[in-house]
Parts: sequence; C-alpha cells; structure tokens
Amino acid sequence: MNIGQVSERAGLPAKTIRYYEDIGLVTPHRSANGYRAFSEQDLHKLAFLARARALGFTIEDCRTLLGLYEDEARESADVKALASEHLHRIEEKIAQLRQMQDTLARLVEACHGDNRPDCPILNDLASEG
Repeated sequence: MNIGQVSERAGLPAKTIRYYEDIGLVTPHRSANGYRAFSEQDLHKLAFLARARALGFTIEDCRTLLGLYEDEARESADVKALASEHLHRIEEKIAQLRQMQDTLARLVEACHGDNRPDCPILNDLASEG
C-alpha cells in the first residue's frame, strides 16, 4: 500500500504517518525509487497507534504499548500499570477542569454584565493569587 491508501485505512493523516516513521514507530519498506510500501502489519500498527492516541496516550506511552503488544512474553501487569498511570493523569485533569469550571461559573454569575465598568471576572484575573 502507498501512504495515501494506508492513511485512508488507518484513519491517520499522511503527515502523521510520516512523523511516526521519522520517530521510528513504523518502518515501511522503501522501494528502489524511494516510495514507501506499507504492509498489512504496518497498517495494523498505525491503527493501533491511532486508537492509543485517541485515548490520549503520549507518543512515548504509545511506543511502550506497541513494544508490549509485540512482545509475546509480556506481562499484562505492565500494560495495566501503564494504563492505570494514564487513567490517573486523566482523572487529575478532569478534577482540574471541574475546578476551572466551578471558578468560572462563579465569576460569570457574579458579573452583572451591564454598562458599569466593575467586573468580578477581570478583578479575579488581575488578582495575585
């Protein structure tokens, strides 16, 4: 398959596929004229990476997950530990976003939104703490 075909089938932009090649996540065969020739295995790896990235895993996490996937002697405990760490980061981010939402909702509620210049939103943004 050429890069256009694998891009369509894996659901990834060609630019992303080229990047994954540049950083060594996939290594398609190169023909004599330099064109990439992707195998079904390359396609499978790219689809795997697309799914992992959609779940928010970092590139380095994806590299580790791909290595674990390809290692038939892997221990599922290693995979679970990596996924658990990622889940913890997501939960922390959700908590931060909820705190941001609560603060912003409180500020929006406190702002009169009228012709007066007084604005609790701007006052809060200008505060040092």
